[in-house]
Amino acid sequence: MHNYRMVTDDLYWVGADEHRLSLFENIHPLYHGVSYNAYVLLDEKTVLFDTADWAVGRQFIANIKAVLDGRGLDYLVINHVEPDHAASIEEVLLRWPNVKIITTPKAVTLLNQFGFALDPEQVDTVKEGDTRCFGKHTVAFLYAPMVHWPEAMVTFDTTNGVLFSADAFGSFRALDGKLFADEVDFAGEWIDDARRYYTNIVGKYGPQVVALLNKADKAVGLGNIKMLCPLHGPIWRKDLGYIVDKYQHWATYEPEEQGVMIVYASMYGNTEAAAEVLAAKLCARGITNTRLYDVSSTHVSYLISDLFKYSHLVLASVTYNLGIFPPMHNFLADMQALNLQNRTAAILCNGSWAPRAGALMREELAKLKHMDILDEEMTVTSSVQPQNESELDALADAIAASLAKKKG
Repeated sequence: MHNYRMVTDDLYWVGADEHRLSLFENIHPLYHGVSYNAYVLLDEKTVLFDTADWAVGRQFIANIKAVLDGRGLDYLVINHVEPDHAASIEEVLLRWPNVKIITTPKAVTLLNQFGFALDPEQVDTVKEGDTRCFGKHTVAFLYAPMVHWPEAMVTFDTTNGVLFSADAFGSFRALDGKLFADEVDFAGEWIDDARRYYTNIVGKYGPQVVALLNKADKAVGLGNIKMLCPLHGPIWRKDLGYIVDKYQHWATYEPEEQGVMIVYASMYGNTEAAAEVLAAKLCARGITNTRLYDVSSTHVSYLISDLFKYSHLVLASVTYNLGIFPPMHNFLADMQALNLQNRTAAILCNGSWAPRAGALMREELAKLKHMDILDEEMTVTSSVQPQNESELDALADAIAASLAKKKG
């Protein structure tokens, strides 16, 4: 049974939802599924924009056939060749062997590496700024290197203002019948999934995302983009400025909110207790936009996502084998891998005989760009004692003063 929806005149969504996958890219947890989006344009020529993952291949093909309703498929535009979007290319070629493929030269190289034996006569490679006309619809192609693969491009329909944005503006979470961002509670239910998707998949490549936004603005004008059609998540047809603003914050590593994220690593609960006391002291000072996380029981993708959201970070770690507690060390490594910067950090260290985690965490944070590491560092020996209260107060005061300065 087919399951497609009209996007706008002549354009149809032919993607599918996936609820069985537990780890996206075999690393990021999916608790609400994910969608694989593809689109068919019905013009004088028929055009398929991207394909889908093997897992939803049957539904995807059924949707294309239903939309075409007996017509042939003339073109396949491949914006991104990552397997979750390109895995079904062979299925398309088997059913519509005369289809012409439009993509970038780099995409052809990668497709060959993945084992797709493409006939060079069947491939139309496009350059930056090239256009193709399918009847009344003319599309323009913009390269989007490292957003987030080197071959990626986006395709802009100059006729109706639709931007096929590849992995940009995507999100975790299945659509479940809904298609447009204005059909869901995006700010309430979806924004955390969208942020976690961006920060963990694309987050390292902020400068490239900024370059793409600037290029799109110069080439077509952001105001002329009427609809964003990503490869995951809902389509944007209203309030595009909302998601563009989020991307501009994320891509420039500027926090969305002034708030404090406290991440603790605790073996027996003593470092956790210190983190809890610090959180309470911050709230007593009127700082209630806080989140407290156990680094051992929270997947790092959630930690990275909230770190892109909040302006301030507290790392509280027990010393382990004269080093940083391993899950905390892994979190710091992910920050570096994803190019996190422009944050204020505070450090709380615990150790019974050689509390070294604080100094080592400071060294790791110093590897990040534009980080303000507060001087008020606190060290706990084994457990928090009454004599530690003044140090906790000093740390809370320093964080509060930094927040006040940032807000000012």
